[in-house]
Amino acid sequence: MLEKEELKLTRECLKMALEAGASKARASLSKNEMSIVATLDGEVDKVSGCLDRSISLNLYVDGRYGTFSTNKLDRESLRAFISKAVDTTRMLAEDAARDLPDPARTAKDAVSGDELGICDPAWNSVTPEQRIAFALDNSVQRRQGRVAPAKFFERASCVAVASRDNNSLPTCAKKWKLISEEGEYSDSLYYNYVVDTQGTEALHSETSFEFFTELTIEDSRGHKYSGGWWEASPTLAGFHPEKVADAALEEAVLQIGPRRCRSGKYRAVIDSEVSQKVLNPILSALNAFNIQQKNSFLTDSLGKQLFPAGLDIMDIPRTPGEACGKMFDSEGVATSNHYIVKDGVVQEYFVNTYMSNKLGITPTIEDATRPFIPRFGSARSREEIMKLCGSGILITDFCGGNSNPATGDFSYAIQGYRFKDGKIVHPVREMLITGNIVTLWSNLLAAGDDARRCRAKLTPTLAFDNVDFSG
Repeated sequence: MLEKEELKLTRECLKMALEAGASKARASLSKNEMSIVATLDGEVDKVSGCLDRSISLNLYVDGRYGTFSTNKLDRESLRAFISKAVDTTRMLAEDAARDLPDPARTAKDAVSGDELGICDPAWNSVTPEQRIAFALDNSVQRRQGRVAPAKFFERASCVAVASRDNNSLPTCAKKWKLISEEGEYSDSLYYNYVVDTQGTEALHSETSFEFFTELTIEDSRGHKYSGGWWEASPTLAGFHPEKVADAALEEAVLQIGPRRCRSGKYRAVIDSEVSQKVLNPILSALNAFNIQQKNSFLTDSLGKQLFPAGLDIMDIPRTPGEACGKMFDSEGVATSNHYIVKDGVVQEYFVNTYMSNKLGITPTIEDATRPFIPRFGSARSREEIMKLCGSGILITDFCGGNSNPATGDFSYAIQGYRFKDGKIVHPVREMLITGNIVTLWSNLLAAGDDARRCRAKLTPTLAFDNVDFSG
């Protein structure tokens, strides 16, 4: 946990900065404690732990601005470091747009650091033995001896599906054997404390318990396939890693026997695990920095309906009990639950203090903290959305490609599955989807309510019509 001495030392950095000649300053203390147990083929491979602690400084000196960071946190080292940092800042070009945020905008209610209830005291009681047990007990090779390396299994024997539905499994059977299994359990405790010379003081704390598995299998023809899955929770009671290995195994097995599809327009269903890929360009284009740099396809979009009626995109950073929430941004500005896009209409840009002064527009928040897409249409799950679409291509992974931030044009390599009558018929690989982000979203058919709550971006399964695929 953060000690009183650490908080006091962070506040003293402001005094040191003013004494060295700064007119204003912000100090941010970050502290992260983490324990990791890595496994290989059902055995402990590595046990490690780390403690990272640093103070970042934003200095405003004679109309100039500089950012600095150090992990030497004794007073004498800090005093010398800050003095040199102030001298360095004096050598930079003047920038009148740089300033601390208006104190009226900063968080006043982030006092204990756990206002959202995502810092679990149980983290302190987890023992090394329990960490090893979490890692080993959730290995697919350790569980009931169901899967053994070098032994061939029928594809249809993969029946445990974790968060996926059995109805998606193809009926054909092909042999496979397990080649390797890598797993990693970790738990962490993170603190962030922000203070500035205008009276801002905000504290955030969060715990996380995570488990990840990646499995590699080989089919009877010697082709290898990999599958991975993970679960995470800010609380130990909400942490359920039991089906992670099963889900990773299913993902690998379902890739056996990929076929090519003809190029053309298909309905695309994008799995909730990867659907943030088509949201990220929108969030980036709404950032005032990209707008100022003329590198945004959403310039002059505020108040305009560029997306389908009924589509909402929200930011919900203040949702109690959920991972990745936060009461303030890096400037100490208070967050809020609000609309980014409402009924298809763009509601805001992400504007920090610097961009506000640079562009002469009202400041908001520096970025979306926990973006969320509510359900659009009647379908809720991936299975229901596939039934709604009838036939198309289910995208389960993006394997490269890019999006042009200035135009919104994109080209992404994908892998996934061809589906017909709402059911998967075979895997597909080595295909591209191309188009424009705004056009893609204008063809939105459905958004489920199956977003994974352990992710920072709450994007559900999405479905789009008339998507260009090439193979």
